[in-house]
Amino acid sequence: MKRAGVLQSVERAMRVLDHVAAATGPVTAKDLSKALGLTLPTTYHLLTTLVGGGYLVHLADERAYALGHRVDDLARGLHRQIAVPPEVRRVASVVHLQARAAAYYAALRDDEMIVAHVEECPDHPRINPLGVGFHQVPHATAFGKLMLAMLPGVLDEVRLPEVTAATVTDRAVLHRQLRQVTGTGLAIEVDEFQQGLSCMAAPVTDAAGRFVGAVAISMPTLRLRTDRWSVERAVRLGAVRATRAVALAGRVHPGTSMP
Repeated sequence: MKRAGVLQSVERAMRVLDHVAAATGPVTAKDLSKALGLTLPTTYHLLTTLVGGGYLVHLADERAYALGHRVDDLARGLHRQIAVPPEVRRVASVVHLQARAAAYYAALRDDEMIVAHVEECPDHPRINPLGVGFHQVPHATAFGKLMLAMLPGVLDEVRLPEVTAATVTDRAVLHRQLRQVTGTGLAIEVDEFQQGLSCMAAPVTDAAGRFVGAVAISMPTLRLRTDRWSVERAVRLGAVRATRAVALAGRVHPGTSMP
């Protein structure tokens, strides 16, 4: 069934882009047509349009298609639009040092938590692929669980795929987990996003008290278990400082909002 207000041609073009982006190499028109359930003429029309716009390139020798330069332009634009103030970046840097873990600031954007800043080092690298722009599988990340707890209506729209064997995919169990997050003001996931790695997140609010983001860390599960309380203190304190920084940014730049 078609969703109201959705242009079918645009939706199909986005599906083409998503498929090409997910592929390990160039994709042929026939493979696209088969994978997306589109007729070959329709597929060629979409490909021609996307090539013309620079979103795809046609590799004539391989008779296949790959991502074009405009996709990189979009990625740079996203990074620019979700960039956080220097004060918030400094908070993440302090959390990184205090927790001895990769630290993240995730921002709420249109019912999604998107990674907006990462502090890491060779000794404490981020979880791959938790880089700037990541927003998938909120039920399996600590900052995602925080959003689902703060905005309970969003859960009904979220798919719950199994990311690891430990991922909570039962909605009743997840609801119980989210009630605990609401009660404690802290979200933790253990081995749910990647085996052997865990995350912790605390909420950030704006000057009006609205939930706008999260300060989070990731580290090996064994270290989280041994250093739980010192890490929790660093994350909670970081969230308090980030909340102050967000409020300050709003006062310094009235009429603007944090990502």
